[in-house]
Amino acid sequence: MYYLDHRRDVVRIPPERLGPELDTVLTELAQQQFEGKLVDGQNLTVMIQEVTPLGEGHIIHGDGGVYQEVEYSALLFRPEIQEVVEGAVVEIRKFGAFVRFGPLDGLLHVSQIMDDRVNIDEHNQRLVGVETKRDLKVGYKVRARVVSLSLSEISPRDSRIGLTMRQPGLGRLEWIQEAHKKTEEKGGAKKGGGKKEAPAPKAAAPVGKAP
Repeated sequence: MYYLDHRRDVVRIPPERLGPELDTVLTELAQQQFEGKLVDGQNLTVMIQEVTPLGEGHIIHGDGGVYQEVEYSALLFRPEIQEVVEGAVVEIRKFGAFVRFGPLDGLLHVSQIMDDRVNIDEHNQRLVGVETKRDLKVGYKVRARVVSLSLSEISPRDSRIGLTMRQPGLGRLEWIQEAHKKTEEKGGAKKGGGKKEAPAPKAAAPVGKAP
């Protein structure tokens, strides 16, 4: 999901930013230019640091800025199909819930939240299972799996990411803990049921005197 990469690119320095504090200016401009943007169509640049100029800058005729090649360290975020993610519910809509994991949001469609029919209370930002009474609200932590992925290069925050919680080991974190507890209790009951108490030893017959 997250990983570090060393990259090279070109930063434009406006004429009014040219001066003695070049390193600070380059870092600020590089962060404005690259952070929050997609790299190679699948990696979102979360943060960059250690910006270092390479060689001398170049001037283009008719442009007062300086184009400086730089090298920097980038923290990238790359979601993948079938990846299990954990995040928090940030919005409830009539068609499902949006979950924020890392810097992106994914959609949990109502059909992918639980094995139950779901009632939607958009006004109170709440989803409730009809039979199970399990609910999902804004702020609740969940574990889900990525089932569809379409990243937007123009606006990465508007990428379309589909999630599901209808698989074993997924769901609201409290539901997962409850399932683990029930499994442990059943396992303990089976082990205990297989034990039988040993019969009490019979009392020894009294020893009489020899005739």
